[in-house]
Amino acid sequence: MRWWALVAVTLGTFMTYLDNNVGNVALPTIQRELGLTISGLEWIVSSYILVFAGLMLAGGRLADVLGARRVFLGGLAVFTLASLAAGLATSGGMLIAARAVQGVGAALLTPTTLALITQLFPDPAERGRAVGIWSASGALSMALGPTLGGLISENLHWGWIYLINVPIGVVTGGLALWAVRPAFTRVRRGLDLPGLALSALALFALTFALIEGESLGWASAPILAAFGAFAAAAALFVLVETRAAEPMIAVSLFRSRVFTGGVLTSGIWSFGVFGIYFFSALWLQNVLGFSPTQAGASFVPMALVMGVMAILSQQVSARLGIGRTVALGMALMGIAIYLISRVGADGDFTDVAPWFILYGLGGGLLVPLTSAILNGMPKERSGVASGVLNVSREVFGLLGITVLGALLTARQNASGLPPLPAFLDGYRFTLVVAAVVVLAAIPVALYSLRPRPETMEPQAATTPETVGSSN
Repeated sequence: MRWWALVAVTLGTFMTYLDNNVGNVALPTIQRELGLTISGLEWIVSSYILVFAGLMLAGGRLADVLGARRVFLGGLAVFTLASLAAGLATSGGMLIAARAVQGVGAALLTPTTLALITQLFPDPAERGRAVGIWSASGALSMALGPTLGGLISENLHWGWIYLINVPIGVVTGGLALWAVRPAFTRVRRGLDLPGLALSALALFALTFALIEGESLGWASAPILAAFGAFAAAAALFVLVETRAAEPMIAVSLFRSRVFTGGVLTSGIWSFGVFGIYFFSALWLQNVLGFSPTQAGASFVPMALVMGVMAILSQQVSARLGIGRTVALGMALMGIAIYLISRVGADGDFTDVAPWFILYGLGGGLLVPLTSAILNGMPKERSGVASGVLNVSREVFGLLGITVLGALLTARQNASGLPPLPAFLDGYRFTLVVAAVVVLAAIPVALYSLRPRPETMEPQAATTPETVGSSN
């Protein structure tokens, strides 16, 4: 029964990943049919990530308070209904709004998946295998998503990239109701509403400033006000969290070297991968002249290699150690990103495929990082710890899209070249920046994930909790 429950949890994760990977290849089609600018396209992606990241910590807390199963099913329902609305959208505004609601569902669903895996597989060895399977679903979505997105863009209305989530959501919900059983666990009492509001405000202000900075002017009043609001909200958030009786992010979690370094390393990975996927879909089609289907197929070898490595990575880390395995993965990814930047406007699939495959090889080696973070947390903290881990990925991914997008736009506008050569120049420049950022994670991984000098690193102290039904 536990393994069927893992199937349900994995399907829920697969659906949220598939949604992003399907949509990226279809972005040029959506841009043409809805008459959107690059900024509008960024908001289609960023509205989802913004809400997702802003509410994910609350989703992790709700999983601890109400139970992972209950919150998982609620998030699944919201995400499925919002996908239906996105598929039926007739304007950019409607699509952006539906994507934001999808973010609400994903914020409830995603942190509960890792919390459920922690509950279902208390044995660290079994949990490592379960996390490998769970991670492989993300790689599978990277293989199927772009290909499905390309096929849909060429042969069907683009709305089907979101409508395909509806049957997947229905099947996943039915399986979860049957296989995931209620359980009694220790729960938290409060949601830390001030922390939730301040974190959401900080993320929204930062995202708005980064996306609209180029068009409105970096020194314009709205952009400066947005950066100011971000700084103030972030500072207040830290102050509130250090004084709250039951904070959204317990400072004690970051006393763990593995947790802090692992979250930072995972975030740096997301910075690179989110930005690469978003802009590579435009590059393959608008510069290299690939059809949507060809652009989607270009990601398949990378994703398949990543999926295989996700399953084998536990064996690799057993030989090399988690720190060296993760550092090797980041090194391979950084090198691959740089080599992709060397592909010119006359490139074809054979020029792109080797570096995409190298990237997938490195990405698959990062799976032990998730297991290391989860294994270091007390079981009753699994919800909020999973939320922090996932929010780091989404926030850094959001920064990847917005920061790299701002750099690309600035470089493109300053180049003085025709549109397509200007885009290629800006794209190649942003890839070099992304490669440097990814490579910077190597020393972080080697330091934070190195073998512990003691038998066990002291775990974070827990806040007062009560006992009750989690589901």
